[in-house]
Amino acid sequence: VQLQASGGGLVQVGGSLRLSCAASGRTLSTAMMGWFRQAPGKEREFVARIFWSGMSTDYADSVKGRFTISRDNAKNTMYLQMNSLKPEDTALYYCAAAPTSSWKYDYWGQGTQVTVSS
Repeated sequence: VQLQASGGGLVQVGGSLRLSCAASGRTLSTAMMGWFRQAPGKEREFVARIFWSGMSTDYADSVKGRFTISRDNAKNTMYLQMNSLKPEDTALYYCAAAPTSSWKYDYWGQGTQVTVSS
């Protein structure tokens, strides 16, 4: 299974971006998919996740109300709509998938850079 993250870029404070994570390769029985981010000098942190059954979602407190995670099964793609961006959102954003066999994020994308300028 390969995950390809895209959609990052440079945006001003208050702006918006939509990240995409396209899955390809063998069929994966997916339990959940998530977005993580890592800023320079900091540890990777959880941003949001979506469960494949029921489509419930979770968000880090720092992004609640500003970010929305969603998925399109037909396109095997997950999205992260990011609004009201802040400088502290600047990071390399990764998508990840957890199969039902482990419920762990065993598959990771390569990351897409988001830079919010003030």
